[in-house]
Amino acid sequence: MGHVSDPTLDALDPEQRRVATALEHPVVVLAGAGTGKTRAITHRIAHAVRVHRYEAAATLAVTFTTRAAGEMRSRLATLGVRAAQARTIHSAALRQCQFFWPQAYGVEFPRVAENTFGLVSRAAHHVLGSSDTALVRDLDTEISWAKTSNVSPALYPDVATRRSVNGATAEQVSAVMAHYEKQKLTEGTVDFNDILMCNAVLLTQHQGIADKIRGTYRHFVVDEYQDVSALQHRLISLWVDGRDDVCVVGDPNQAIHSFAGADAAYLLGFAAEHPGAESVRLVRNYRSSPQIIASANRVLRVRDGGPTALRATRPAGPVPSFQGESDERSEAVGVAAWMKAAHAEGTAWSELAVLYRINAQAPALEAALTEAGVPYTVRGTERFYDRAEVRQAVLGFTRAAERASESPPAEAMASVLSDLGWKPQAPSGQGRQRERWESLDALRSMLLDEAGSRESWTVQEASAWLQERASWQSSPVASAVTLSTLHAAKGLEWDRVAVIGVREGLIPFVLSQEEPGLSEERRLLYVGFTRAKRELRVSWSASRGNSTRSRFIADQVTGPATVGRRQAKSPTSSKSRRCRVCGELLHSASERKLNRHLGCEVAYDEELFEALRAWRKSVADEASVPAFVVFTDATLQAIAESVPSDQADLLRLPGIGRTKVDRYGDGVLEVISRHQS
Repeated sequence: MGHVSDPTLDALDPEQRRVATALEHPVVVLAGAGTGKTRAITHRIAHAVRVHRYEAAATLAVTFTTRAAGEMRSRLATLGVRAAQARTIHSAALRQCQFFWPQAYGVEFPRVAENTFGLVSRAAHHVLGSSDTALVRDLDTEISWAKTSNVSPALYPDVATRRSVNGATAEQVSAVMAHYEKQKLTEGTVDFNDILMCNAVLLTQHQGIADKIRGTYRHFVVDEYQDVSALQHRLISLWVDGRDDVCVVGDPNQAIHSFAGADAAYLLGFAAEHPGAESVRLVRNYRSSPQIIASANRVLRVRDGGPTALRATRPAGPVPSFQGESDERSEAVGVAAWMKAAHAEGTAWSELAVLYRINAQAPALEAALTEAGVPYTVRGTERFYDRAEVRQAVLGFTRAAERASESPPAEAMASVLSDLGWKPQAPSGQGRQRERWESLDALRSMLLDEAGSRESWTVQEASAWLQERASWQSSPVASAVTLSTLHAAKGLEWDRVAVIGVREGLIPFVLSQEEPGLSEERRLLYVGFTRAKRELRVSWSASRGNSTRSRFIADQVTGPATVGRRQAKSPTSSKSRRCRVCGELLHSASERKLNRHLGCEVAYDEELFEALRAWRKSVADEASVPAFVVFTDATLQAIAESVPSDQADLLRLPGIGRTKVDRYGDGVLEVISRHQS
């Protein structure tokens, strides 16, 4: 019999096709980076619906991020399957709790606390007498870990003997956890982990409700199963209830969230837990060049061609480059130059990214990119459709559509944006005003691009399209380089990627020098490498004294393992850097910042200097960073001497760039204004 064409299956490789067609028993998919797992599982759902094995409305695809859920809904819609549900596990559980809680207990489901930081802060102050920001942040993370791991406050001291929480003892953490729970009870709120617990209670203690939930959803696909916690695994098992209509997908080599309670053992043990389950392994990588794949495999210490090694399918590209620098600034400047060169060769800004281990690495990078004129956006900040101005614009456009407007979509959007104060010309400078303009302009451009491809598009149709994109979190692609932590970059890809700070103490992190944390750090770097499609640049630098490149890349780098820190040369010729008091040459960085020798006295307002120091301390304390990260004493003294009146004056001072002005300029100018009044 000849081959019968099936558009749903013909687009798949043999392993992906097996994922899509194995519908008679549980399936566990071990999917390497870039191997098309989302394609495989969405085509599985579409195929199962087409052959009447799945009922679309009874299908639930579970993800662990809103972005991933939106991407899955978008792909299913393209395949003609709109009735299937794709939700995060918390979103699905919350809907069930809100609907069934009144039936079970006669009251509405409690309000979900949007931010638990304040609750944890008050609990920490009550128990420990301290609400230090770093301490509260670590306690908040630990409480979440305990709850997702099914560890109660009473049991915590017994199971957390090897865990460290900012110097607090296990007994103290237990007490903080208990007080935190009391506060939530008093306020009548729940946190995100409580949602999953409450959903599990409905399923285990109310059989009638459990039957209704299981009757509603009968077919399951669960993505990123290496990231599930004990609590999430338990809830998914209760939903599935032993049925065969379940497919879980994950990659143990991308298991990087153990700090949040995730355990890849649930993925690896799935087949044993479900008798008759079939395992399918996806290893054909469709994202990265063979050179990048080979480098990533070496990070994981897997043999090319081995059963678990990624196999490249793309054309050859440049060999990844490895570069050691003397200091962070030199490293950041080198990355900025690399980005500019890539853009000059034709790579869009949006296809470039810089990845790093911790957020503290970003400021030096932002400064270098700003000085080089490279546009950038920092991933991990507020989601596009959650921004106040975007919400207002979408709501305004929806109301325009409801008024049965006959205006074309572009005109309706222009009217909405005009009411919000948007103008075609971008405001000068940076800061919040510029960010607001860019958000609205991106929304406008996205709508105009779509309108250009649609004939006779009504404003009502455009409104429905825009609301659907918002529900999918399908954001406009910014024409800017992406800056991101390695953790936040998971699931994303760019044409060219730079990974910075690949040195001992950062990767692996100083607190993860023993197993199992050490292996997780190795997997984290692997995740970073496999974000790159065509070109990968890896660098490290000395921070204090000497710095040794990461052990994870030692077999891929030639030359000395250790880079020494050297005195950076002034970017300005020494002939032009003379003391503005005595006229002699300047020598140190502090003198160049002041434009005078430290011994050459210039009268300045000492009270203003002290006011600036007090402001700096409050800003640094709030951000939990050393004071010099905001401004050094030399910079504050230069400000006190020059008394700038606006941001342009601040930018004229040596050592103050656009990033510093955007972040702290308004605060500095406010201190000066108060002092002068």
